[in-house]
This record gives sequence, C-alpha cells and structure tokens, in this order.
Amino acid sequence: MPVHDFDVVVLGSGPGGQKAAIATAKLGKRAAVVERRDMIGGVCINTGTIPSKTLREAVLYLTGLNQREMYGASYQVKEDITVADLLARTHHVIGREIEVIRSQLARNHVTLLPGMGRFLDAHTIEVLDGTGRERTVTADKVVIATGTLPARPNTVDFDGTTIIDSDGVLQLERVPQSMIVVGAGVIGIEYASMFAALGTKVTVVESRERMLEFCDAEVVEALKYHLRDLAVTFRFRETVSSVRRHAGGAVAVLESGKKIPAEVVMYSAGRQGMTESLALDNAGLTADSRGRVAVDEYFRTQVPHIYAVGDVIGFPALAATSMEQGRLAAYHACGESVQALSLQQPIGIYTIPEISFIGSTEDQLTERRIPFEVGVSRYRELARGQIIGDSYGVLKLLVSPDDRSLLGVHVFGTGATELVHIGQAVMGCGGTVDYLVDAVFNYPTLAESYKVAALDAMNKIRQIERLVD
Repeated sequence: MPVHDFDVVVLGSGPGGQKAAIATAKLGKRAAVVERRDMIGGVCINTGTIPSKTLREAVLYLTGLNQREMYGASYQVKEDITVADLLARTHHVIGREIEVIRSQLARNHVTLLPGMGRFLDAHTIEVLDGTGRERTVTADKVVIATGTLPARPNTVDFDGTTIIDSDGVLQLERVPQSMIVVGAGVIGIEYASMFAALGTKVTVVESRERMLEFCDAEVVEALKYHLRDLAVTFRFRETVSSVRRHAGGAVAVLESGKKIPAEVVMYSAGRQGMTESLALDNAGLTADSRGRVAVDEYFRTQVPHIYAVGDVIGFPALAATSMEQGRLAAYHACGESVQALSLQQPIGIYTIPEISFIGSTEDQLTERRIPFEVGVSRYRELARGQIIGDSYGVLKLLVSPDDRSLLGVHVFGTGATELVHIGQAVMGCGGTVDYLVDAVFNYPTLAESYKVAALDAMNKIRQIERLVD
C-alpha cells in the first residue's frame, strides 16, 4: 500500500472540519486542513453563525429592548444606532474566534494548507493558494466539510447594497428604514427580528402557509405575535416575481400584483453546498442540484474512504450537529468504534425572542397517534422572569402519560437555547417527569420553569388517573 502524506485531509475549517481534524490528531494520526487564508473557521465564524449571533447580542444591548418592561417603551442604551456600532462587537468576536481555532489546530499539530482544494483523484488533493502557486498532497482518508453559501436565484440581480443575500447584511453601510425579507426560514426570520428590533420596518414574504414548520405551532404563533408588535408585516402564500431597483431603494412586485417598497431587499432562499470547485467527479463523487453530498450513518460518501460532514450534507445544517458529525466521521475514518449520531438533537433559533426545542412537537405526536400530556410554565409566574423583565417566555413539556418519559421540550423566551439542555439531559438519560418534580432548582432561576411545568403535567395525569380509577 502506498504511504500517503496524511492519514486524513479535511477540506474546510468550519465547525465540522475543525472537529474532524482535531479528533484525528487526538487519535495520533497525521491530519491536515485545507482552507482559504481569509476564511479560517469557515462560514460559521466569518459570515454565518458567529457574526449573526453577535449582531443579535449587540442589537439587544444597544436597543435596550429587553429592559423596556422595566424602564418604559422609550428606553434605549444608544440613540441613532449605526452599523459601525453593531459591527464593532462582531469584528472583535470574529477575530478572537479565529485566533482560538488557529491555536487549537497548531496545538494539536494539525497542518494548515492555505488555499482551495480540489480532487485530482480519490486520494490526491491539489491546493491552490490564490497566488498561482499550487501544492499536491495525498491522503488515506478525506473529509469534505466545505459548507454552504447563500443560494442566489438566477432571476435576481444582486448588487450587495439594495438587493442582498444574508452574507450582505455585514456589508450594509447603514441601518435601513425599511427592508423586505424574502423567505421565512431560520436565517430570514432571525435577521427580520434583529432589524425590526432596530426600528426597521420589515416585511417578510414567504411562499408557504406558515414559517418554521418544524417548530411547535404555539411557539411560532407567539413569535409572530412579538414580531408583529415590532411592526413586522407577514405576507404568506406570496411569491416575489420581480424586484425593481430605484434611486432610493427597490420595489418588490409579488405574483399577486402587490407592490412593496423598501430600502433593502434581503433574499434568504436557502443554502447551496460549496462543492462546485472540488472536481468531485475526479474522485468518483457527485452532488445533487443544491450542491449537497449524500452520506451513510457514518458520514461515508459513495466512495468509502471519503467522508462528508456539516452543511454540505444537508439537514439539519447546524454548527452544533456539524461538530459532532466531524468528530464521529474522524473516529470512523481512523478505525475507532463509534455510535451513530443521536436522533435527539436540540434545535436553537436565535430570533428575538429566541426559540429552542428537542424531541417531538404536539402535531408530530398527534399524527403518530402517541398520547401525551402538556405541562406549561410561564416566565411571568417565575421570580427570575419578573427580575429580568420577561413576561412572555414559556416552557412546555410534552409527557407520556404511560411511562412519564419526556417526549418533547419547547422553550420560547430569554435563554431558551441554554434552558433546553436540561430537558436534553433528562431525555438522553432516559429520565422521567418524576425527576423534574422531585429535583430542587436554584431560586430564583429560569431553570425552575422545569419544575413548574413538570408539576403541571403531573397534576393533569393524576386527574385522569383519579377519574379512570
């Protein structure tokens, strides 16, 4: 057998790629990562998850939105918030995160190959560094972790200022007075809520009947209510047929004939896998129409020694799941025994207010004819909810009346993406609602909402048991 330059070469340094490379190195194998010099950390760090979540944090702080319950509707930390104000924090965090990743790769002796990689054959990667120089390396195993970029419909004339995609948000020169968001997926709704909080008049256009269809219907209704309160207009079952640019902005023409003016139009039309430049056919691979690569439960492609992880393989396309996919792919590639990725994955949506859940929704359980009882806790009934000024938050437990196991946990409000992990731990360990009933939670905390919701569910279950007996 030929000796290769590396045991594992990873294409891309996003969450999936970096975890795959580091896991390989921890197992004592030779690992390398191919990445462009200006994209260490991938889309996640540079244009996606980290910038958008940092931007959200800056919006919440500078607008004083979360404190208005206490100090009045006019309360604001800073008047006339500029894009420079918002991006100062974002650039700082991006810089620090890139340094952390560089340090982790260096500390674990992972070789960084600057440039763009493409397959010459199934074991050989050519790396073009952008200056005309090239380097060829061979690998026993390859992990594709190239991620995605915003899908751009061919019919739309993007100019980066008036008509933008989600990446273009970071290049805006000022906070627009009005904005149209085309597409009510996770990214579209996250940015819609951020700009609405800044005072931008936002219109969301979505061809489907509802948004975030995979979420709990009640939670989505609550989010819509809050976004409408921030002057967001929703146009469901509508499609943009054309966008006409004008001196002061643009006018979107809907297929129904409606015309909507706005300073900025942001398209959030899904993501496209970054596989076009990889020359996949040289390795015996193909991608689908969205640039995604098919994999098995161990993240192997149709070529067994080539793996793919992260957004480039499609749903759920979350940084958190990508990290675990990268680690598991590396373990399998290095001959370690691995368990399949857990089916119980938390979903976090960083809207304002935020949403997080794990497990099934009420609709899914009803469809599968699985009986459940609902336990609810409202932040306004918790001391911590009053202290932080969150009167709208809610935590909902879906409990099996048969064995009292948790079937789903749904949280809407402050700290939802943190709180959901308590439910995840109970579900992952096979715990029941009885554990939450008997547990002592710090007071005052939002975590206490688990006890309140658990008691609510148990009281309902007992009521049925009493009547039946």
